[in-house]
Amino acid sequence: MIHAIGHALALAGSMTWEILWALILGFFLSAVVQAVVRKSTIVGLMGDDRPRTLAVAALLGAASSSCSYAAVALARSLIRKGANFTAAMAFEIGSTNLVVELGVILALLMGWQFTAAEFVGGPIMIIVLAVLFRLFVRSRTIEAARKQAERGIAGSMEGHAAMDMSVPGDGSFWRRLASRQGFTSVSHVFVMEWAAILRDLVLGLLIAGAIAAWVPDSFWQNFFLSDHPTLSALWGPIVGPIVAIVSFVCSIGNVPLAAVLWNGGISFGGVIAFIYADLLILPILNIYRKYYGVKMMLVLLATFYVSMVCAGYAVELLFGATGLIPSERNAMVMKAGISWNYTTWLNIAFLILAAVLMVRFVRTGGSPMLRMMGGSPDTGHDHHDHAAGS
Repeated sequence: MIHAIGHALALAGSMTWEILWALILGFFLSAVVQAVVRKSTIVGLMGDDRPRTLAVAALLGAASSSCSYAAVALARSLIRKGANFTAAMAFEIGSTNLVVELGVILALLMGWQFTAAEFVGGPIMIIVLAVLFRLFVRSRTIEAARKQAERGIAGSMEGHAAMDMSVPGDGSFWRRLASRQGFTSVSHVFVMEWAAILRDLVLGLLIAGAIAAWVPDSFWQNFFLSDHPTLSALWGPIVGPIVAIVSFVCSIGNVPLAAVLWNGGISFGGVIAFIYADLLILPILNIYRKYYGVKMMLVLLATFYVSMVCAGYAVELLFGATGLIPSERNAMVMKAGISWNYTTWLNIAFLILAAVLMVRFVRTGGSPMLRMMGGSPDTGHDHHDHAAGS
């Protein structure tokens, strides 16, 4: 038993070491974008469910927090401020599935094809969701959800969702970013994003390590029907989100588990659908119930699930037709050990960058923000005062 646990921890640790520099890079790039995008300007661009508005909402989501809990909380906040419900859901999808850090980790662990599929399938998922809302979700159901949202019942990461850590004032992107306030804003967003996803990331790595060590490939091969390519392609997108729902892992944390499932035999479209389903894990479904009521929670479960399945089928067909589905299942999860190579040098370099940002975070009064991450959804948090004085 001790040996088995040690083997699982070794695999989890090795995977962590392999992706560490990419995680830091991804969150740094995300922090740079978030530092120049004011949350106060977002709601005015999300007043309807026209295609252009949904596209803008998805892009704004991609420029915000990648923490699933924070994305869900921010979407509810936008709805309370008058944003269209469908546009808020598009924002939520963009925030969790179209962010740069997710693309970086997918490329490193699984291959660039998975990053491309993620960014191709995300818009497809939003289109399907918008069509389903138009066809099946009645206006009175949405109005009832709005009334429930106005009650302001707390979910998770409310304080983090309410914080606006962007650079104040006018000026070009580079001028604002290169200022002292820009440095402070980037450090604040960087550290807060890490704090928001750390629990799910650690949980995902531990689960991935345990499954890789303890569950034989033959189990997954039978479960995903990998000996029957056509059936596997049909079955994967259906079962992928269900596995995600019961895994309790969201945000970036589900990528290591996705790598294990890919090595185990899940189809290409199935693993993409699995990654999308971080918005349907059981704790988030409970938050939907609190935010919008039981009926809307069931509506979101059904429409999101169908959208994920359709997006999974779409990328399976598109990438299969163009010959872009990898022929080998060699996602980076199976080496239990650390060697002195380019990964080590990259980790050292990016750990130094992370340390610089953390020092800046602490010196500019960022520490109290960590205690406010789970604050009330009705409490506004604006940290421009920290940036202005730095």
